[in-house]
Amino acid sequence: MIILQTERLNLRQLTIDDGEFIVELLNQPSFIQNIGDRGVRTLDDAHQYILTGPVASYEKFGFGLYLVELRESATAIGLCGLLKREALDDVDIGYAYLPAHWGKGYAFEAASAVLNYGKNMHGLNRVVAVVSPDNYGSIKVLEKLGLKFERMVQLVDGEAEVKLFA
Repeated sequence: MIILQTERLNLRQLTIDDGEFIVELLNQPSFIQNIGDRGVRTLDDAHQYILTGPVASYEKFGFGLYLVELRESATAIGLCGLLKREALDDVDIGYAYLPAHWGKGYAFEAASAVLNYGKNMHGLNRVVAVVSPDNYGSIKVLEKLGLKFERMVQLVDGEAEVKLFA
């Protein structure tokens, strides 16, 4: 089910049919370095990730991470959406793309649409984002979206702090 369309992109709910893409994306070195190792190595792992993560979020909150695909070819290129994490008071925006699709404006295009969707469809007046301190590409996208660095936060005990933008 397509949730959002932009000039070049469709954002739709994930299904277990997206398992192969999830295995590919979540095992990119850049994903593991900047977001974390989710332990998704097999199709079964990916199905579990999709069902207990995005699908559970759609059911509980009405939003979640969406598959981002090129409108022209329906090629999956990444994820973008809204997350409600226990460690944060606010909903946050998250995204990740295959490196072959970096630097083309897709992250900004999708995130802009997701922020508008959050505000207009879910009444979210404040959306935050968390990012690794050295993930300069994502920081640039967040700043272009109008988010500003607020403080350092620790999402999980024992893990490194991340930058919180709002």
